[in-house]
Amino acid sequence: MERESMEFDVVIVGGGPAGLSAAIKLRQLSAEAGIEISVCVLEKGSEIGAHILSGNVFETRALDELIPDWKDKGAPLNTPVKSEKFFFMTESSELRFPNFLLPKQLHNHGNYIISLGNLCRWLAEQAEELGVEVYPGFAAAEVLYHEDGSVKGVATGDMGVGRDGEKKGSFAPGMELHAKYTLFAEGVRGSLTKTLFDKFNLRENCDPQTFGIGIKELWELDPEQHKEGQIFHSFGWPLDRNTYGGSFVYHLDNNQAYVGFVVALDYENPYLSPYDEFQKFKTHPMMKEMLKGGKRISYGARAINEGGFQSVPELVFPGGALIGCTAGFLNVPKIKGSHTAMKSGMMAAEAIVAELKLNAEAPAKVLDAYPALYKDSWVYDELYRVRNSRPAFKWGLLAGTLYTGLDLKILRGKAPWTFKHHDDYSVLKKAKDCKKIEYPKYDGVYTFDKPSSVFLSNTNHEEDQPIHLTLKDASVPVAVNYAEYAGPEQRFCPAGVYEFLTDDDGSNPRLQINAQNCVHCKTCDIKDPSQNINWVVPEGGGGPNYPNM
Repeated sequence: MERESMEFDVVIVGGGPAGLSAAIKLRQLSAEAGIEISVCVLEKGSEIGAHILSGNVFETRALDELIPDWKDKGAPLNTPVKSEKFFFMTESSELRFPNFLLPKQLHNHGNYIISLGNLCRWLAEQAEELGVEVYPGFAAAEVLYHEDGSVKGVATGDMGVGRDGEKKGSFAPGMELHAKYTLFAEGVRGSLTKTLFDKFNLRENCDPQTFGIGIKELWELDPEQHKEGQIFHSFGWPLDRNTYGGSFVYHLDNNQAYVGFVVALDYENPYLSPYDEFQKFKTHPMMKEMLKGGKRISYGARAINEGGFQSVPELVFPGGALIGCTAGFLNVPKIKGSHTAMKSGMMAAEAIVAELKLNAEAPAKVLDAYPALYKDSWVYDELYRVRNSRPAFKWGLLAGTLYTGLDLKILRGKAPWTFKHHDDYSVLKKAKDCKKIEYPKYDGVYTFDKPSSVFLSNTNHEEDQPIHLTLKDASVPVAVNYAEYAGPEQRFCPAGVYEFLTDDDGSNPRLQINAQNCVHCKTCDIKDPSQNINWVVPEGGGGPNYPNM
């Protein structure tokens, strides 16, 4: 069946901070230049913000540039940071670091505790007021190419296809969206971006991207325990000395708090479960005191980029560019990437408008001005100065902490050396070489099982559709992952998607994929030791529906 097509000057894949900022900047600049630039934003979530998950303590630098009067326009930044604490945790106590010892990047004066999903909803309103066409519920499933190999646009996925691959009565073919430029703002480990990496060799001159998984809950606290505007971060327990990660707790308004945990995905022990490390963290005496009498009201998980400066790929290719977290602009010690993602989208927009002003009919195939703007921006400088912080932890917790303090406080990020990154999946050890980790049972008060957590994420997929967690080789999960690594996918997935079943006597292991549970975190695509799992988009509108995350 032939697909219908629509023509735009710019198509943006992803309605997150980067994509929406690019759309707004495109329309702002086109109005200033007196030229008409049509812009479309595609978002796979059921609505803008449905798939957005972040800490989030927000730095306004990019927003100040994009919409200087954001306060007057009602941007949902309602809780300024009032106090901050940083702890090293042991199993039964905590050691607070004096704030004056912390590098500048770890201070949050002037920042806001926000729901990034709600900020994106507001940004979408600003974009639509400027004439941007925003289409939530449509998943970009395929990159389209011209005969010369340049990107032509994208196609959305077909709707109404059964799990057997046959068309159902509700079948509707995908739509093609053609553009002079296509911006990919898919977020971490974008499914289309991966194909662009391969086709245009965009990762040839950078380090592998490294990742963490961030798991987050929204709690309604006892008013006696709530301290609006307070934030704290911690590292140490329950993680071992060789695993990078830590917690965040942000007290927003209305007696609510974000409680979360990040585990770097270069951990070595296949028995480690990031989800259970987080649940265990909440049993710390300080956490139990804070959460006592409270109620958990939402849950979510998402992979984050940790590679930083060394891992940023080539940003442009014929007909398009990468912006936001799909390229990887997170500042790891700052624990912030929204402001840099927004700025990347704004810079790409500047480059596009400059090209279309020169020749609206036949603009340059490669958007060379965008990487030039990046290299001359505060984003580049910010990432360069912290480039060695994350890879220094390859030496362990103590050495990594000492080096990071030296690098950021004394050397100011100007050391004449740059550390290298490695692929996260490659360091996972065989099960026979590791100690099994026993996690405490869930108590239903502070700690919870995965099914109840997924329920709170409002995740929903049409069950009779092709499984979007595809396997390159169906034999590998049992023959390799289960046999050699004790089936780590059942632990690194924070949503109970992967389950190994056996007969009563423990024989005949087989993998069951509960795709309807998937919260689109992408951890399986990253950490699978065989790199056999390929995450592709399900039908548009599926996945989590985060209300305030």
